[in-house]
Amino acid sequence: MSKGQSRPQAFFLPDGRGGQRFALWYPTVGNPPRALILYVHPFADEMNKTRRMAALQARDLAAAGCAVLQIDLAGCGDSSGDFGDASWSDWVDDIVRACDWMRTQASAPLWLWGLRSGCLLCVAAAPLIGRECSFLFWQPVISGKTALQQFLRLRLAGNLLVGTEKGAMGAIRAAISRGETIDVAGYRLGAALAVGLDGATLAPPGGSRRMEWLELSSRSDSTLSPAAVAQVAQWAQAGHVARAHLVEGPAFWQTTEIEEAPELLEATLAALDLETLR
Repeated sequence: MSKGQSRPQAFFLPDGRGGQRFALWYPTVGNPPRALILYVHPFADEMNKTRRMAALQARDLAAAGCAVLQIDLAGCGDSSGDFGDASWSDWVDDIVRACDWMRTQASAPLWLWGLRSGCLLCVAAAPLIGRECSFLFWQPVISGKTALQQFLRLRLAGNLLVGTEKGAMGAIRAAISRGETIDVAGYRLGAALAVGLDGATLAPPGGSRRMEWLELSSRSDSTLSPAAVAQVAQWAQAGHVARAHLVEGPAFWQTTEIEEAPELLEATLAALDLETLR
């Protein structure tokens, strides 16, 4: 570990209901933090694919003067509970509680850093935190409904249902609407989590804050997706200082092998403009 970096501190954060969330705290060394940053991981197997990149970025942010907290949400990773029993509101509560804990450690601007569907959770939790926060989005999912649809297709691909895709998808959604828990690609998906994800959007919360949007592409000549352009414009119209950044790199959240995107690490530090955070 290089000079100016500290080892992450692992601990369990109580959830207030008898459970606990596994957490990693990356403190700053020598000086008070320029910012407090909470990392919110993506959904299901994307969480496992992206742990490496999240850890690398958290380390770099801490070395640059930003304290970072990573938590495993309820039923995920090393946290207590079962994925199939977790609800969307449980995950939102986890984020709020994690922000409360960070405020006991230092006083600095608060950032919510989401990856993929984690961005949707950041937006859902922001109004409940009780203080102004800014947003760092990595390859954000814009529509929870679309994300859920894509996840449910894994069940269809597994030949667990027969018939047309439309009919099979309708049967799955009917089961969810009845409050049933279904199995998808090795995950038990509860109705409370599915319904919450289904209704989540990336609509900007109230208040004037910063939002930095970083999107990856494997092509050097690509442009920002039209959906991203429209979304960033919506945030700007809502009063946020919203900027988008296109970075060359692999879609590491879905690759077969664990991959890194070093350009994204550098682009994130540049986007935050650390000298201006205080």
